Amino acid sequence: MGAGALIQDTEVPNPDRQRWLALVEKALAGGSFEEKLVSHTDDAIRIEPLYDRSVTAEPLARANPRSPWIVSQRIDDPDVGRAKAQALDDVAQGATGLSLVFEGAPNAFGYGLPRTAEALETVLDGVPLNRIQVRIDAHPWSRAVADWLVAFLTKRRSDPAKLNLSFGIDPAAIFAGTGRLRMSIEALQASMPQSLAHFFSMGVPGVLLEADGRVFHNAGATEAQELGTMMASAVSYLRMFEEARQPLVYAAPHIGFALSIDQDQFVSMAKVRALRRLWARVQEACSIPAATANIHAETSFRMMTSADPETNILRTAIAGFAAAAGGADSISILPHTIAHGLPAGFARRVARNTQLIMANESHIDHVADPACGSGAVEALTADLCEVAWEEFQRIEAEGGVLSSLQQGHIQKRVQAASAHRNAAYRAGERAIIGTTLYPSKTERPVETLVAERRPAVTESVAVCEPLFPIRIDQSIGAAP
Repeated sequence: MGAGALIQDTEVPNPDRQRWLALVEKALAGGSFEEKLVSHTDDAIRIEPLYDRSVTAEPLARANPRSPWIVSQRIDDPDVGRAKAQALDDVAQGATGLSLVFEGAPNAFGYGLPRTAEALETVLDGVPLNRIQVRIDAHPWSRAVADWLVAFLTKRRSDPAKLNLSFGIDPAAIFAGTGRLRMSIEALQASMPQSLAHFFSMGVPGVLLEADGRVFHNAGATEAQELGTMMASAVSYLRMFEEARQPLVYAAPHIGFALSIDQDQFVSMAKVRALRRLWARVQEACSIPAATANIHAETSFRMMTSADPETNILRTAIAGFAAAAGGADSISILPHTIAHGLPAGFARRVARNTQLIMANESHIDHVADPACGSGAVEALTADLCEVAWEEFQRIEAEGGVLSSLQQGHIQKRVQAASAHRNAAYRAGERAIIGTTLYPSKTERPVETLVAERRPAVTESVAVCEPLFPIRIDQSIGAAP
């Protein structure tokens, strides 16, 4: 480490900063520096108005070597014919990934593909699988859909080495999002090793298990709560691999992550980067070589508003930029009309093209880690890692993620965070553009597809209090 780096990272008084503070004090004219210029995240992480450049930071690389990131489009239409047309159009117009969302998934928001092998085969028929990542969203019947997908690939005689797959199996996200599992926790933990060994024997490529934080985020979790729960889920998978007598060094690349990104640009960038560091720390603790985290980012559902829905385009654009600059491997932007129902073609096209413009015109991917060295983002990343690790340790002390959910510990913390945030909106301490701030006097008609909204349900064995997705405008009574 050079002398310059040492000076930057210690508390040696900085003459330039002292002069700046003097000017700030003069400009505030007796106002409080803390109240006017210092803010805090939902995890009470302090955000300063000014940071020195970090000169010791190391860049964080994406797991996916492709450039740019994977532009993933949600396929969640219950009408299989329309869903097939959407998939083919998305691929033809530049999408490089498809996220298949089936009914019953907590992240389906009431819609989703029918839970049949025929629906999966119909949607993927004609899709160039060697050029497209296929993701299965975490849902109660993940194992069955995984079998259907493997059977379909066998029928197509697809070369596994040329495929990029994510099976999205996440018992914790299902348990949290539906309140139920198809079997007891004990039976699940006993059966998973056999299932894992089954998939390993077939040489299935890609992400098999996924630690999905979106369920917790959309129910109101803070950034650290989301990250801590994801780490607890990932560690539970490592234990399952151990039970299956699979070396952890080979298991880690088969574990992926999915998280939500919102309009808080710098905190969201830090959240993606913190996830990479946390996963590296977990692997270090397990004494295995670090495999780079495979991260899928989806824009936040809870930030979407029904009033003035065009403002959602701005929110999702900021969130998409944060995900890309933070280093997500694949990104899915929710269409701006999703608060009104199943999005139609125009909203889907805007969501897809937002990413294509970022990649092909703004070239955000040309720098491996754009946030590296930013004093603000590096500080946020480090602080998020610290608070998220505390949440992870808390969950582990509660018996692990499934046990903590069954006892309601995680739910209580998420609900408390949500209530605190909602109170700030009601008090006017926070604002929602187009809803609580500058609301439109008239609302334009919103185009959506005709589809029946269905709740996320599954066969009940193990029961806990479910965490349902709820938008901010609904939680403060602003939605129509």
